[in-house]
Amino acid sequence: MRLPFPDIGPNIVAIELFGREFALRWYAMAYIVGILIGWWMAGRLIRRAKLWYKNAAPMTPEQLSDLITWLIIGIVLGGRIGFVLFYQPAYYMRNPGEILQVWQGGMSFHGGALGVLLAGLIFCWRHKLSPLSTGDMIVVATPPAILLGRLANFINGELWGRQTDVPWAVVFPGDAAQACATLEQLCARHPSQLYEAALEGLVLGLVLVWLATRRRWLKTPGALIGVFLAGYGAARFFVEFFRQPDAQFITEGNPLGYALQLGPLGVTMGQLLSTPMILVGVLIIWGARRRLA
Repeated sequence: MRLPFPDIGPNIVAIELFGREFALRWYAMAYIVGILIGWWMAGRLIRRAKLWYKNAAPMTPEQLSDLITWLIIGIVLGGRIGFVLFYQPAYYMRNPGEILQVWQGGMSFHGGALGVLLAGLIFCWRHKLSPLSTGDMIVVATPPAILLGRLANFINGELWGRQTDVPWAVVFPGDAAQACATLEQLCARHPSQLYEAALEGLVLGLVLVWLATRRRWLKTPGALIGVFLAGYGAARFFVEFFRQPDAQFITEGNPLGYALQLGPLGVTMGQLLSTPMILVGVLIIWGARRRLA
């Protein structure tokens, strides 16, 4: 059994003006809607002062509006620079003029996370805010954007999974199907984007909201940052077993695309970048809960 790819193009709407096409893409809409949902969630949290440490929200609604601008800059710059450095450094060294062409695609979640971290720390320092409580607020509001982003990856037919014969395998269009096609049939692959949407977006998001609102973990500054880092890292590490690695890592002697290989074993770039997230996340949770004890 194999599922056909849904007939959804990468553009929501496209118009042609002066001989050029201008399009609103699902991926861009995912970013926009995800940020708006996160903004709304963060606003709801800071209006419930009793949820927070010492019954005081980390910032005002006006400061939150300013923070969103800083975070958008961190997401875009960090995500793009991370993609360039982690995944295709040699290509962009040869073509430096394409580094800023974000509309051509290519964003790294791990780079975007580092960009958000840096932007958030600078903002907290400038406004004398608690970086731990601010970070807790940000991570609770982040999963909806991850969920929508991974759904957009699926619609775009990108970041697809490894070849498989599971009943829910999908025949993606273009190179994904042709890469392992035979005379009898095209290639069916794991819909790994949907696995990531479910684990990194939906499941992790529900856990964070539950801990924040029901278990009052916002009263332990930094604990939810640790949950997010460990949870996202574990989910991404797991999904990498089903996700097709980037082409630049695949060679004749390394068909599974390991970024670090030791004999028959190895880890992908996604797993390599996720491992520190898991370790740091666990340490942050331990430290935050220990301070409370």
